[in-house]
Amino acid sequence: MTDLQKRLHEIIAPVIAFDNEIEITEGKGSWVTGADGKQYLDFACGIATTNLGHRPDDVVAAAQAQLNKLWHAGGAFLYEPIIEAAEAIVGIAPDSIEKAFFMNSGAEAVEASVKLARKVSGRQGIITFRGAFHGRTMGSVTYTTSKAKYRQGYHPLLPSVFVTPFPHPFGWDMTQEEANAYALRELEMKFRYEVTPHEIAAFLVEPMQGEGGYYPASREFLQSLREIADEHGILLMIDEVQTGFGRTGDWFTSQVYDVEPDVMIMGKAIANGLPLSGVASSAEIMDQWRPGSHGTTFGGNPVSCAASAATVAGLRDVVPTVPATSEYAFSRWNELKDRHRTIGDVRGLGLMIGIELVSEGNTPDPHAFEAISAHAIDRGMFILNCGPDGNVIRFIPPLNVSREDLDLGIDILAEGIAAYENR
Repeated sequence: MTDLQKRLHEIIAPVIAFDNEIEITEGKGSWVTGADGKQYLDFACGIATTNLGHRPDDVVAAAQAQLNKLWHAGGAFLYEPIIEAAEAIVGIAPDSIEKAFFMNSGAEAVEASVKLARKVSGRQGIITFRGAFHGRTMGSVTYTTSKAKYRQGYHPLLPSVFVTPFPHPFGWDMTQEEANAYALRELEMKFRYEVTPHEIAAFLVEPMQGEGGYYPASREFLQSLREIADEHGILLMIDEVQTGFGRTGDWFTSQVYDVEPDVMIMGKAIANGLPLSGVASSAEIMDQWRPGSHGTTFGGNPVSCAASAATVAGLRDVVPTVPATSEYAFSRWNELKDRHRTIGDVRGLGLMIGIELVSEGNTPDPHAFEAISAHAIDRGMFILNCGPDGNVIRFIPPLNVSREDLDLGIDILAEGIAAYENR
């Protein structure tokens, strides 16, 4: 155990779990450097946060310039970066998005979105989808069902939250069409037996589940939710915290699926790693959220907002390249799937790809991930898992990853899979 690791265990609460305890001293682009000088390919990306890689020059310059001017305001007075960040985001968002409100973390943005929905609709019910991850604050953990352990020990949770299935075709051994139909039928049963539609303020949904296993919703499922929401006066709130800012092949996944959200929730890559999150909606909806209905001390921090505007500018040339990079990555992973029994499914959108690791009979195999991750660290690469069993590799390189680094990352993981199968 290193001195830093010893200090960690003495002073930091164990509730925050690091995926590993390797000390990293520097990051640049797709790579980070350990205290011992060893370099690691970082395909964890702060959980799909450093979409432009570590320390992109223009984002660093914007943050440093703002740091030398003003670094906190706390809502006491007006400053330009918060306007610039909102203008940049509204400029790339779906047409239904016209105004934004900034906070610090994705969980805070989820909390704010639910408050907004309840305030403007006059309704209290929220429908969420099994397998979703929306954060771990007392409110947001009520909407999170990606793993039971996130909710363990915190009951009773918030009332008037109703959970219904999200399509998991591989896990259910169904086609996408069958999984969509099942999930929509269960939603219909929810309305028939548990809560009437006019009591529901909003659907809260990830367009592609993150922690739940990297399951894309599918265009048909999300469009069906849009139609049901319109029919019953329900707000469609799309949680793009992990899927936004180019990660799935367009600026936002709602654009990939051609579905207009009533409310969009953002975080993670919004400022390429600096703490910032946001809720955005139409002017009609936002203007009903009167002054004093919500607030924040650190949200919309000037430095983070400057970084956000620079991040959007930096992504303009990168986002159009994601579909081609994605097609190449999927082709490589599907070739590996054909060769390796451990790979049960390859799914996702853009550069948010889930590789589900299985044993006999497509049984989830978390031990495979542990072995492959250990191999990757030994070879100089960081990865993360997801899914309730921890058996799905999150393949989330920076969006501007070089082809050489992309191939290296896939090659390292392929070696780890082969070694696991031949153990």
